[in-house]
Amino acid sequence: MSRIASAAVVLGLVTVLAGGASTPARSSPGTPAATFKACLVTDPGGINDKSFNELAWRGMQEAVRADGHIEISYLQSMSTGDYTTNIDAFIAQKCGIIVTVGFLMADATESAAKAHPKRKFAIVDCSYSEECLAGPKVKNIDQLVYNTVQDGFLGGYLAAGLSKTHRVATFGGENFGTVTIYMDGFWDGVQYYNAQHHAHVKVLGWSEKTQRGSFIENFTNLIAAQKLTARFIREGADVIFPIAGGADQGTSKAVRNADAAGRNVAIEWPDTDGCFSFPKYCKYLLTSVTKGIAESVKTVMLADARGTFKRIYTGTLANDGVALSPYHDFAARVPARLRAELARVKAKIISGQIVPATRSPV
Repeated sequence: MSRIASAAVVLGLVTVLAGGASTPARSSPGTPAATFKACLVTDPGGINDKSFNELAWRGMQEAVRADGHIEISYLQSMSTGDYTTNIDAFIAQKCGIIVTVGFLMADATESAAKAHPKRKFAIVDCSYSEECLAGPKVKNIDQLVYNTVQDGFLGGYLAAGLSKTHRVATFGGENFGTVTIYMDGFWDGVQYYNAQHHAHVKVLGWSEKTQRGSFIENFTNLIAAQKLTARFIREGADVIFPIAGGADQGTSKAVRNADAAGRNVAIEWPDTDGCFSFPKYCKYLLTSVTKGIAESVKTVMLADARGTFKRIYTGTLANDGVALSPYHDFAARVPARLRAELARVKAKIISGQIVPATRSPV
């Protein structure tokens, strides 16, 4: 999903800050001097992008609070051309680990890792298995990936449980594995709900069995996403799960229009908590099917600071690397019975009693 996150950031470049400003953060007074330095290179969205950069920086701050021997710093890229420059600056500073964010930084990260095999790197939402990194594999890159089929399953179960029309929908930006893994989980969750309740909730826009469905063919076309969402609503869907990056805002506009026309339609947001990223749409968001960016960055930083380098971190329900967000404005509409069912389903996924789909991000 790194392509999606990066596409969303591109839409927000209007308020880019000046690049190259580094901000160190150290342990609080009275704690031992920092002995491990972790460094973050952001894309042009910066650490206040309400998306992956901000969450990665939050994870680094949480690592500092957990271990007073860690010092953190970031460099914001003003453009994609700054990625290599900023990474090289941190190499010169002898950072213990350099964290980069998303597939647009893949080439710069991989080149630096090859040129400096004794330096350690981590890249958020990007891996060799997803073909985000070109290969051959470099041993000093920790790939942070997220098994979103698991929380997608919970999202599908929740959608089926709340649907009044017995029709829900999902669609993608492009037909990538990091997109369809969400859709697989959502589809499977609906089917599991149907089996448990002898229900017949239908999923529009995707079939996990055939791997066929609806895509708008990019991650930026809000109008295409709005039109496709409107079509699903006309066909009866009352919960929509878009996985189309910045274009997801088109779904929000279609749902807002449906609300104005007296139709009750809800959205499940991907990647980040939509109420955090786009608070103006929060009233339409049932939940968000999220990647635990902050938790994953914190985990790999603490591990590396303590001498353990992972090479691959996989976010799961068990390690809080994927999760459903709070229900926010929908909290009163999710009955206790359904909440309890979701808790049991989550426990069964963690224990291995339920195995959503068969594909994995690693």
